[in-house]
Amino acid sequence: MTRGTPFHSRTAPLCEPQNWRRWAGYFVVGSYEMSHDREYFAIRNSAALIDITPLHKYVLRGPDAVRLLDRIVTRSVAKCVVGQVLYTPWCDEDGKVIDDGTVARLDEQTFRITAAEPNLHWLHDNMYGLRNISVEEVSDSTAALALQGPLSRAILNQISSVNLDSLKYFRLKSVELGGIAVTISRTGYTGDLGYEIWVDAAKAESLWDKLIEAGTPYSVTPAGILALDVARVEAGLIMLDVDYTSAKKALIESQKSSPFELGLGWAVSFDKGEYVGKRALMAEKERGLAWQLAGLEVEWDSLERLFNEVGLPVQLPMAAWRSDVPIYSGGRQIGYATSGVWSPLLKKYVVLAHLESSHAEPGKQVFMEVTVDHKRRLARAFVAKLPFFDPERKRK
Repeated sequence: MTRGTPFHSRTAPLCEPQNWRRWAGYFVVGSYEMSHDREYFAIRNSAALIDITPLHKYVLRGPDAVRLLDRIVTRSVAKCVVGQVLYTPWCDEDGKVIDDGTVARLDEQTFRITAAEPNLHWLHDNMYGLRNISVEEVSDSTAALALQGPLSRAILNQISSVNLDSLKYFRLKSVELGGIAVTISRTGYTGDLGYEIWVDAAKAESLWDKLIEAGTPYSVTPAGILALDVARVEAGLIMLDVDYTSAKKALIESQKSSPFELGLGWAVSFDKGEYVGKRALMAEKERGLAWQLAGLEVEWDSLERLFNEVGLPVQLPMAAWRSDVPIYSGGRQIGYATSGVWSPLLKKYVVLAHLESSHAEPGKQVFMEVTVDHKRRLARAFVAKLPFFDPERKRK
């Protein structure tokens, strides 16, 4: 049964359009106002508060926790130090991505892993021979908020028991916020300066109130999924069931993707022991990639011509779309787009697409299918390096 998150008593009264979205068995806000524009600009100009509780969360404890994680994910968990967070995919035996998420090392023998979909069975399936470990699902007992935007650090420092200026990118720290015990990681899904805050679900409402109170002088704004979607496309961040299909759900081989094909080759380690999919990934790297994830920037002049031919102004999606859209070159289809949006900040129509490798080089010209006056037309686009938006403040 779909239910509200531990923050529902705070988010529900603010959700004017009542445009709820379902996420992992929870209701989350689509946008708090009739348009998500103000929420998006809060992410980029001040700070936005986003409920990310529906992420699946698991805590692994014991001497064998490192061995289990290194057996599953493509990153080297043994090299992860206490207080570090790793973003990583994990694969099936054929080297195709099942899911992606973060692995946080809370202490020498304790880790928290997040995932987009349920992965408890996958963790248990790979525990053979490992006795000194426990795996606990904490998805419901742990609430989570993302505070994202250039003023997020200043807000947190108003109520944090520890100054967070020194907390580095993809690092975490246990602190108190307004007297509430939390874990803060310098991570997020917006491609901007930001933090994710992990708290006992019983303290969720109090934490929300403390952050709103501290953030009000900084124009903190609750933001929903629609604003988050625009930001993550600008940041070139993929979404499960949108930009790729889990290998567990795929019905045919062509629906599956490897980490290399999703632009995650940097997250694949070959200098650790055996793990699920390693041999297949090594073989793929040796033979080369057939497909690659790429960014596309759709040319404005091309769009303008297509719409002007039928007497219409250019009509672009202000909310991010999530659908398969064909990409062409030389009169044949050479790929497909999966996400796209008009970027209010960059003033560009930006798209995430899967392309044949021979067409994925930045600067290459391709054509994307668009609908103009109920007819399918082709707009010129150019391959762009991801991410589209990568501010220095994200890492500083």
